[in-house]
Amino acid sequence: MGAEHSHTPASTPRRRLIIAFAITSTVFVTEVVGAAITGSLALLVDAAHMLTDVIGLSLAVTAAHLMNRPPSARHTWGLRRAEVLGALAQAALLLGVGIFALVEGIRRLFEPPEIASGSLLFFGIVGLLANIASLLVLMSGRKANLNMRAAFLEVVNDALGSVGVIASAILIATLGWYRADAIAGILIALLIIPRTFILLRASGSVLLESTPPGLDLDAVRKHLEELPHVVSVHDLHASQVSTDLPTLTAHVVVKDQLSQEDSAALLRSLQECVAEHFPVSVEHSTFQIEPQSHPEEHTTHA
Repeated sequence: MGAEHSHTPASTPRRRLIIAFAITSTVFVTEVVGAAITGSLALLVDAAHMLTDVIGLSLAVTAAHLMNRPPSARHTWGLRRAEVLGALAQAALLLGVGIFALVEGIRRLFEPPEIASGSLLFFGIVGLLANIASLLVLMSGRKANLNMRAAFLEVVNDALGSVGVIASAILIATLGWYRADAIAGILIALLIIPRTFILLRASGSVLLESTPPGLDLDAVRKHLEELPHVVSVHDLHASQVSTDLPTLTAHVVVKDQLSQEDSAALLRSLQECVAEHFPVSVEHSTFQIEPQSHPEEHTTHA
């Protein structure tokens, strides 16, 4: 027995992603030219990071398109998990850029090249303004799902990178301290890497079908077993198809000779319990009701 629910996802703000993608692509080309002119590591790293933004946002746009496709006989949940795969790919790209920036920054600390600070400052400001524009576009949809969170995180990291570029340009212009560029590159890397692990962990948790964060299955089991006619609950499983679609299944052992009317009322109570009683609302739940007189149905499972 299970609840009847629509699997159609809430609309993903795809238009916002497309606008951010267009802004980011334009600035990426500008920063590549700027890195070639100035020879700046911070600007080169920011350009490389911007490239991951371009790729990441293209993945986000693709994932948003796939997520909005309706379920079919082949894909019974639709393509909701495209959200997680897109976020995972973006995180992997960010991690690669962060490691490169860290290694190259350390190398340049010992061999700092001369850098044109005026050009560096100009390109840093252009990058920051573009990132602010993208952030404003993505701001309202950043909590919609993991895919949007990854896209927003990429642009935030890139904005911080642009701030680093501007700061290093000012230090080089005023103090002639060329190592500032390498330090800015290292700081950008140190900002990028921890965030990628957070995103990788969140994506991996969904793919490994872990219990949704905030849902205590022991508390769920205890509460279900307190419902009238329920003897015990076993084979209790909870996971996520995507970050906005938690699911739960369970076998519920009930007293013998339960009437059809009582069974229907119990099923409604079970569904309402997991949908309304806990911090994580599970609207898609499936319960198998088993009579107590059939021990083979409920003693051979964990």
